[in-house]
Amino acid sequence: MSLDPLTALYKEASGSKVTTDIYLPAAPSEQRRYPVVIDIHGGAFMLGHSGMVSLPQVNDCLSRGWIVLVPNHRLCPGVNLLDGPMQDIRDLLSWIYEGHLDEYLSSQGSWRADLENVAAFGTSSGGHLALSLGFGVPKPVKAILSLYGAVNFTDPFWKKPLPHIAAKLPPNLEESFLNKVYEEKPVPTDSSVSLEGQTESGAAKGPNFSRPRDAFAFTQISRGTVMDAVYPASQSTDPKMDLIDPARNVSGDFPPTYIVHGMADTMVPIELSRELLRRLQEAGVRCGMTEVPDEEHTFAAMMKVGSRTWWLQREGFDFLESVIGKGPV
Repeated sequence: MSLDPLTALYKEASGSKVTTDIYLPAAPSEQRRYPVVIDIHGGAFMLGHSGMVSLPQVNDCLSRGWIVLVPNHRLCPGVNLLDGPMQDIRDLLSWIYEGHLDEYLSSQGSWRADLENVAAFGTSSGGHLALSLGFGVPKPVKAILSLYGAVNFTDPFWKKPLPHIAAKLPPNLEESFLNKVYEEKPVPTDSSVSLEGQTESGAAKGPNFSRPRDAFAFTQISRGTVMDAVYPASQSTDPKMDLIDPARNVSGDFPPTYIVHGMADTMVPIELSRELLRRLQEAGVRCGMTEVPDEEHTFAAMMKVGSRTWWLQREGFDFLESVIGKGPV
């Protein structure tokens, strides 16, 4: 198996070319099809790109015989959450189901996708986007894993300032500087740093606040205004919130769902995931949750393979395997 991905264009939107990385397991089998897992990066819907996911997680997926797709999506705020990131990831799912992934793979060898066993997972905002493939689509994924995903957007937390994030910002950032993100045309599908802390080189470095996008995103997080920035129509009493919040779309036919969340998370509190779990249980959805002791937000980026955290978060991937099975290995 190789960690050098292929890259395919899956959509274009107003000049934005939206791609997905494709990781393929070991030598292709001509007799069997491979389950497909979509791995969605985090970044508060405003940061990150497909190169900023956990490669140990990707490698774990490949060892299970899965094809792994790591998509980019357009970044807010130049486009809103519903019309940008959510629509892009849903269009990727359609691209898979409509046979375009197999068309692409046919030029690469004998890999073929098992379209009856497509799952999704993601971290933080990527967890939300994975959950968004369980509703509002003609054919949902078969299983979902949310790692500290953003949910329950009517909870008071989403309007709560975070002083520990504000402390990282330089003083006197001007609004005119922050708002330069709205001038980025076409809407970008990648940023130079992610909320997880990785840069393009994979190094664990913090944001560069001389860049408007980094400064804008962390300013919104610090002010408790992320939802206003990424989905301006949102209000706690606005029914349009039903269109974007997975927690408000749980029903008995929601896909089997597993949650992994750090117990020390201060950026997406674990109580939000516990509430999602409660709703899944009440709806009779096959589900489960692993609470990881002592871990803050974004732990997937920095965890050590073989550590306690590694084995605990891996329970989520075991859950996916119990639904979609293994591929040829």
